[in-house]
Amino acid sequence: MSDKPKMGRPTDNPKPNKLTVRVSDESLQTLDDYCEKKQIGRADGIRDAIDGLKNK
Repeated sequence: MSDKPKMGRPTDNPKPNKLTVRVSDESLQTLDDYCEKKQIGRADGIRDAIDGLKNK
C-alpha cells in the first residue's frame, strides 16, 4: 500500500471554507425560488449572491 494521503477529485476552484448561517423563512423561500429558476443548488445560489456583492 502507498503512504500517500488520499486525494479528492482535482478542481480549479477549491472551496475550503464552510459557512453556517440562519435565515428567515422569507429569505429561504427567496433563495429556493432563485435556485429553482436557475436549476442550481442552494450553495451555488449563495455563491451567486456573494459574487453579486463584488459589483456593488
